[in-house]
Amino acid sequence: MDANLPLTAASQASFPWLSLIVLLPAMGALLMPLLPGNETSDSQAPRNFALAFLLVDFVLMLVVFSRMFDGQDGGLQLVERVSWIPFIGLEWSLGADGLSAPLVVLSGLITLLAVAASWKVQSKTRLYFALLLVQASAQGLVFLSQDFLLFFLAWELELVPVYLLIAIWGGSRRLYAATKFILYTALASLLILISGLALALSGGEFTLNLTELANRSPEGSLGLLCYLGFLVGFGVKLPMFPLHTWLPDAHGEANAPVSMLLAGVLLKMGGYALLRFNVQMLPDAHLQLAPALIVIGIVNIIYGALNAFAQDNVKRRIACSSVSHMGFVLLGIGAIDALGISGAMLQMISHGLIAAAMFFVTGTFYERTQTLSIPNMGGLAKVLPITFAFFLASSLASLALPGMSGFVSEITVFLGIISQEGFTSIFRVITIVLAAIGLVLTPVYLLSMCRRVFFGPRIPALAMIEDINPRELTIGLSLIVPTLVIGFWPRVAIDLYEASTNALADRLISHSLVAQGSLLPLG
Repeated sequence: MDANLPLTAASQASFPWLSLIVLLPAMGALLMPLLPGNETSDSQAPRNFALAFLLVDFVLMLVVFSRMFDGQDGGLQLVERVSWIPFIGLEWSLGADGLSAPLVVLSGLITLLAVAASWKVQSKTRLYFALLLVQASAQGLVFLSQDFLLFFLAWELELVPVYLLIAIWGGSRRLYAATKFILYTALASLLILISGLALALSGGEFTLNLTELANRSPEGSLGLLCYLGFLVGFGVKLPMFPLHTWLPDAHGEANAPVSMLLAGVLLKMGGYALLRFNVQMLPDAHLQLAPALIVIGIVNIIYGALNAFAQDNVKRRIACSSVSHMGFVLLGIGAIDALGISGAMLQMISHGLIAAAMFFVTGTFYERTQTLSIPNMGGLAKVLPITFAFFLASSLASLALPGMSGFVSEITVFLGIISQEGFTSIFRVITIVLAAIGLVLTPVYLLSMCRRVFFGPRIPALAMIEDINPRELTIGLSLIVPTLVIGFWPRVAIDLYEASTNALADRLISHSLVAQGSLLPLG
């Protein structure tokens, strides 16, 4: 066993806390049909019921990860492992480490706020909130699964609620957007399944346990093929150029709460899976292909930023911004050192909060103006001053203003690239210069959007709309305050995952020492 791979259980859970976190929302979904309501009812019972379950679940996450999770330990903790279907090797195997714990908490917060933001959903409320509860369980299971088949089942399960949420409650082109989403992600899942089963069948004994698969670390053509399969499969969800085209359509048609989930949680599943599978399980292949990830990340950053300029729909512009910002995750992963991987993790946490805030605020003024077309809005700063303040704050965080979480995460990624002496100096300089172009373009397209929407020519029909209410103010603060806290005190987030990212970087270093000359281009 690799001494640099602390994947064995650091602590065995005396109570199945992780199972409770995963299954509690699903239990709420099963009870949802018993609530009063009908096809056209705007009953508050389903919404309040979902809020109660998700609030309890989120509090449970905070208690478990603050009191029972040791951030100084890079190994798996709170491990639960029960044989489920023995004849195919499927286990109910859960465990948390620094890669999964912060993303579980992030997903719990954003899902809770997405339900709170769904105040005006009036059709098929029981189905709508049941799907959000199922989604909460599925995404928690993705982050906590330690069995490949269980991970894959959860990965597929979370596609179904998102498809239905877009197809039923989306905009005028909702069926097109939902179908495109499911086609992209379902086809990509085939590559994930094939690559995972190839790893499970490699070596002496068939296994689906992620710890045992990581210990194998296959080299040669098998490792490269599995790496490429995972890269494409998970890259669709990230999203990675040129597999990103489903995202603007999905965001453009989904309602604001679903967009909060898409940007805040689903994209992070792609980044998490790349760290868990591509980096942790296939370090040799990652050392060879890391420069390619950096190149793709640069394309993501610049292409996403340039594409944002062409969008006259507020949500589509923010969606293209997400494509650009997730390029920094690829840069951090490709940096193959502790600082770069730490920056990738922090970028996922930061972007989850910022993007969810931007889509939420966008949803609030859409409910009042009934338009997302930038040319059809103007002068909203006077009638919606608090809304403008929140949208500007989230935009400033997105463009990496110092004091915001986006600045800390992106500068950490840059430092990770600069400090990686395995790359040639010219490669590092070119990477930093091109990534910096994206940093320059981001404030241009975001602030120009703010100017046109809130300070453009006033639209008389929008002169009498009301500003955000206390409920919406609470949701907005719940996203903006953590962004500021992480910006001024990043150790709040870093302490959760630093031991795991350091262990991951040490593992890569040990493999690079064994296989000198694997990095391209080398100094």
